[in-house]
Amino acid sequence: MEKIKMEIAGEISLSDDPGATMRKWREIFNISQVELAKHLGITVSTISDYEGNRRKSPGTGVVKRFVNALFDIDQVKGGEISQKFREREKPVSEYFEVHEFARSITLKDFVGLIEGKALTNADLLDTKKIYGYTLIDSIKVILDMPFSYFQNLYGNVNERVFIFTGVSTGRSPFVVVRVSSSKPSAVVLHNIDPAKVDRLALKISERERIPMIATSMSIDKIKEALNRI
Repeated sequence: MEKIKMEIAGEISLSDDPGATMRKWREIFNISQVELAKHLGITVSTISDYEGNRRKSPGTGVVKRFVNALFDIDQVKGGEISQKFREREKPVSEYFEVHEFARSITLKDFVGLIEGKALTNADLLDTKKIYGYTLIDSIKVILDMPFSYFQNLYGNVNERVFIFTGVSTGRSPFVVVRVSSSKPSAVVLHNIDPAKVDRLALKISERERIPMIATSMSIDKIKEALNRI
C-alpha cells in the first residue's frame, strides 16, 4: 500500500494544479471536506483553500498527511477503496501465467501435446500458428482481476492459446473473449466434460472462429509438455 500512497503523493506534488488533484483523490475516496478537516485537525476552509489553490502549493509534509488521512478515513469507513488498491497491487501471477514459445507450432500440434480434443472449428487446427499460451484461473480472473490487467493476458503476441482452469460449462471464458477487443487463437477448457459445455459458449466459439478445445491432462503435465517448445 505504501507504493500506492507514494504514487498519489507524487501525482499531487508534480501536478500543475495540485489543488484540483487533491480534490480528485478526496472525491475518489468519497470523503467530504468536513471529514478530512476533522481527521487532520484543521478547518474546512483550509481544505477548501488548498483545493482552490488559494494557498501556496502544499509541501511534502502536507501532501503526506493528506494521503495518509485518505487511507485512514477509508479504513474507518470499511476500507472499500483501499481494498481496490490492494487488488491492483497483486502480481499478475495470482491470476494467470504467460508463456512464450521459442518457435511457432501449429494449433494441431498444440492440441496433440496436451492430449486435447477440438469441440469446434476443427478445420482451423492445421492453419493456425501458435506462439505461446496463457494459463488462466478463470474464477479469479472473472471475479477479482482488475480490468487493467486484461491486456496483459496476451503477452507479446495475440497468436496464443488461453487455457482456462476451474471451468464448469465454459460460458464465462467465452463471454470474456467475446467482449474483448483482442482475441486468442484458441481457448482450452481444462478438465471439462464436453457434454456439459454451455450452448452459448459453443455459439460464441463458432461465430468468432476461435477453436474450443477440451483436455483432462493435468496442468503440471501440460506445462511440462508445452515449456519444451
